[in-house]
This record gives sequence, C-alpha cells and structure tokens, in this order.
Amino acid sequence: MKSTGSMRGTRGTRGTRGFRSLVVWQRMQELVKLVYTLTEKLPKSEMFGLISQMRRAVVSVISNFAEGYLKSSKKEKVAYLERSASSLMELDAQAEVCLILGYFTDNDFEAFSKKRSEVGYLLHQYKGKVF
Repeated sequence: MKSTGSMRGTRGTRGTRGFRSLVVWQRMQELVKLVYTLTEKLPKSEMFGLISQMRRAVVSVISNFAEGYLKSSKKEKVAYLERSASSLMELDAQAEVCLILGYFTDNDFEAFSKKRSEVGYLLHQYKGKVF
C-alpha cells in the first residue's frame, strides 16, 4: 500500500476532524503537554502515585471530550462532557497537593491553574452550546 504522507487530520471516521479544530480541544492538548512536563519534576517515589494519577486524569479530560463529541444524543454528549469536567477538577486537586508538598513552585502552580481555568471555561462554554 502506498503512503500518502502525513496522516494528521485524516485519521478517524466521520466528524473527527471537527473536534480537532475546536479551541477547547487545542487548549486540552496544551494542558496535556503541561501536565506531563510538570509531573517530570516530581520525585520518582511518586511514579505510581501523583505522577500516574495526574497523567491519567489529564488523559481522561481529553479522552472523554473526544468520545462524547460524536455521541448523537444530547444526554450522552453531556454525560461525557461532565466526565471530562470531573477529571479536570480531580486534576486541580492533585496539582494543589503537589503545591502543598512542595513539588510544584508557585510559578508551576500558577501556569497550571491558568491553563486549567481556560480549559474549564471553554469546556463549560462548549457544554452550553450542546443544549
């Protein structure tokens, strides 16, 4: 089979390119990168604790958004958006624990909080459009 070059933007099924063009999706991607970068600073003793939990939570934020995007009923779509928002709040609590334990600097926490707030706002706005 002959390669057609980059697959970016061509994978998936009907409508999947649509959510990739949304600002909320793009900000979620930035949050994923930020969380992975920040958790690299945590001690290795947190590999199976906070590091794992925070990475799973941020992946859950973006995954639930993607999974809910193509749901046909508003009820199902909103349920996935609520799961995404819940994972975002879980992540917020975990970041605060990192601050309390001295794993994050004030600047780290501020950068995280700013991005988390932006994602939360955009997610809320998107959910409002679903109704």
